[in-house]
Amino acid sequence: MKSEQKLNLKKNQEISLTIEDFTKEGEGLGKYQGFPFFVKDTVIGDEVRVSITKLKKNYGYARLVEIVTPSRDRVTPPCPVARQCGGCKLQQISYEKQLSFKKSLVEGCLMRIGGFGKEDIEQKMEPVYGMEEPWHYRNKAQFPFGRSRDGRIIAGFYAGRTHSIIETEDCLLGVRENSTILQCIREHMEQYKIEPYDEANHRGLVRHVLIRKGFRTGELMVCLVLNGEVKALTEADVLVERLRGLFGDGTAVTSISVSINREKTNVIMGSRIVNLFGPGYITDYIGNVKYRISPLSFYQVNPVQTEKLYSTALEYAELTGKETVWDLYCGIGTISLFLAQKAKQVYGVEIVPQAIEDARANARLNGMDNVSFFVGKAEEVLPEQYEKHQVYADVIVVDPPRKGCDTVCLDTIVKMGPKRVVYVSCDSATLARDVKYLGERGYQVEKVRCCDMFGHSTHVETVVKLERKN
Repeated sequence: MKSEQKLNLKKNQEISLTIEDFTKEGEGLGKYQGFPFFVKDTVIGDEVRVSITKLKKNYGYARLVEIVTPSRDRVTPPCPVARQCGGCKLQQISYEKQLSFKKSLVEGCLMRIGGFGKEDIEQKMEPVYGMEEPWHYRNKAQFPFGRSRDGRIIAGFYAGRTHSIIETEDCLLGVRENSTILQCIREHMEQYKIEPYDEANHRGLVRHVLIRKGFRTGELMVCLVLNGEVKALTEADVLVERLRGLFGDGTAVTSISVSINREKTNVIMGSRIVNLFGPGYITDYIGNVKYRISPLSFYQVNPVQTEKLYSTALEYAELTGKETVWDLYCGIGTISLFLAQKAKQVYGVEIVPQAIEDARANARLNGMDNVSFFVGKAEEVLPEQYEKHQVYADVIVVDPPRKGCDTVCLDTIVKMGPKRVVYVSCDSATLARDVKYLGERGYQVEKVRCCDMFGHSTHVETVVKLERKN
């Protein structure tokens, strides 16, 4: 590989590239006389002019200046602020090619990190579950409020790696009701001189607005994140009535609340919720299972694809009604309750106490008495239950955070010796690492399926079925 010194490259120099590959972050990779450059907003097959922004010893970064010849997989992003916002890194790529990219990403990690052969993985990879409609799929959005350079109150999203708000009230990934709700709140703020939050001086009242929708129920939640108490929200009762009157035809704002967050922090939600109207939650379904969703609840943002994801996990678990199942990193019990439909007994483990409260409430909501929940770290609860109480498992399901499973947790799984392990992953690198670890201890990968939960982003969910070898 040539170095930038030998090529005499300089910052701001314009060069021509052909994009040959993608990184897992969705950046295009092209080479200038063998020297690699990473370029955002490009597509494999693009011939482009770029301007060098940063140079390292063996690679560099560049900004797209001109698309000389577009790739056959390039499409025009329908969102007018796609490049500025940066939330949809793949919006310029055809949806079919996005699915192909995500499948290849998972395959690559399983081969490079997991040690699998190409033919072996290709035989075990099932077709990707893509979306029938890859727009307006997100049931949750959090919009920061601020002021534009000309002084207007605006809402939108932070540009990548900044806290500069890109003005947009109609994100094409979110539900269509978002823009109507934001306009209502913005007009109320303008009428009553309510200031949006200013991070620089820690002043202003309205920091964010959280909106959630139950796709099946049509119920909408609005939660205003305030840098102050509810009494500072002028004519809050007027705003409540305005929000309640926005929609009809089976869609309604049924929960309105305030989250108090007076800290100088990047964390959006405060820990204290004040209810203004409704029960303090909305409900929705995944398959036949009903869930209660509060402002602080974790709940999958794409309910249509979540049903496909959980159905795959249930299929891979091969439950007959006689099995004891452990669901680790269970959140509010979304997978646990899905499994409980066909298991004898399900035990869920989650470190967040509020999530377990929601999980238990969801179990009661569905009349399920064959599921129990534990608060704690999976790597602590599982060994304790196994060693002190001699619990066992026929099937163990794990859905860990991006860092993957703790080795203590994996070792306990191996000791318990379930017939099957179903691994649900949001990070293909840690998935490959953990699958290799289990493989070296007697578990063989049987099936792998990717599910696209986040169209136009680089993220992908994956489900792996592992069987214990005799």
